[in-house]
Amino acid sequence: MTAISGWGRYPIIDSEMIHPRTADAARRATAQGDQAVARGNGRAYGDAAIGIRQTIALTHLNRIRTFDPKMGRVTLEAGLLLSDVIATFLPRGFFPYVVPGTSFVSIGGAIAADVHGKNHHSEGGFGGYVDSLLLALPTGETLLASRDEHPDLFRATIGGMGLTGTILEATIRLRSVETGWVVQRTIVADSLGAAIAALESSESVTYSVAWIDCLARGPHLGRSLIFLGEHAASEQLDEKQAANPFPLRKRFLSMPVDAPSFVLNNRTVAAFNELYFRAGARKVDSRTLLPAHLHFFPLDAIGNWNRIYGRRGFVQHQSVLPSKNAEATLAEMLERIARRGGSSFLAVLKKLGAGSGSLSFTMPGYTLALDFPIAGDTFSFLDELDELVVAAGGRLYLAKDARQSRATFEAGYPDLSFFREIRRTINPSGKLQSRLAQRIGV
Repeated sequence: MTAISGWGRYPIIDSEMIHPRTADAARRATAQGDQAVARGNGRAYGDAAIGIRQTIALTHLNRIRTFDPKMGRVTLEAGLLLSDVIATFLPRGFFPYVVPGTSFVSIGGAIAADVHGKNHHSEGGFGGYVDSLLLALPTGETLLASRDEHPDLFRATIGGMGLTGTILEATIRLRSVETGWVVQRTIVADSLGAAIAALESSESVTYSVAWIDCLARGPHLGRSLIFLGEHAASEQLDEKQAANPFPLRKRFLSMPVDAPSFVLNNRTVAAFNELYFRAGARKVDSRTLLPAHLHFFPLDAIGNWNRIYGRRGFVQHQSVLPSKNAEATLAEMLERIARRGGSSFLAVLKKLGAGSGSLSFTMPGYTLALDFPIAGDTFSFLDELDELVVAAGGRLYLAKDARQSRATFEAGYPDLSFFREIRRTINPSGKLQSRLAQRIGV
């Protein structure tokens, strides 16, 4: 048995680790599984990729099978990381249609969570660019699922948290880009209402995201920096940038040890927020060209950044709220967070559209992501936020979740009965089971 956790380092659970080296070995591990679930690179924050008894680690399934440059279509094994896809195809002029906040997620994990990026409002989630999946079922069968073949299973697998079978391979589409640079523009919003108005008025921009100062109160509650981005054309590069049209990340700093608990407190977070807000405000209405990895994955520049929250780890609370209820509920959430203190170091607001799968997190509205170090009242406080989310008709992101209740989950996912029926069909003996699924009753 091995003690494993998600990226938040909570909970830590013993599981028997299985490391298949081929797709057929992964198929057999799934068929012989004892309450097992697949795991990619361990970037789900909570207990989604931890089996009850066994966990099938797919890191050895990391090969590129085929590539069609005319269509931008590539077939990949599920354990390959998005960072490897970018390193391989960006110099050839291709980039994934959708990327989350880290490039270190596996392809299988990106599909299982139907991850979203800064362009969900305009281009949808990762699942929208998956053409087909090779899926190993607990019966020992291997099925190719797509929108035409086994469409119900395909729809349930997109965002299905690995609970409909082990994803072995996937064929996805990449977008053509002229350069590996992004033109970024910054907007300053003095309040939450101004931030939402700025995101609404930027719907035609491909990428948009807001960083929120979650300690600001009163008239400045929700003050934000909104970052807008577009892939840069060749003629937008200066001479130095043109000499390196497809820059790639080469090395990064790393947190060598767990940070002491006193490092993140109201005073240090407030000081950081003030400096960050002022630095961003100085760039208002200016246009900056950034390498794609700095625009999309700024936290990837710090290896093991999860150690910033100390040995006890952290939990992320990411909710989505329907548009009509979003501003009032977000204001109440931010007011309670600022009043409580022990604030979130990270607070990100994005506009979302509809999801691709039956259990996809996304819905038309606004999503707020918050990190909280684990302390004495963390869970009871997050229960308060859950009540606000449920009352507003929202839901929590399963890929980030480590502690929501079954009742909160069931209130937020209206297609749950369809998903449970698929689970009963393909998993009658209960071989596929994760800690997340057991906790929320899937």
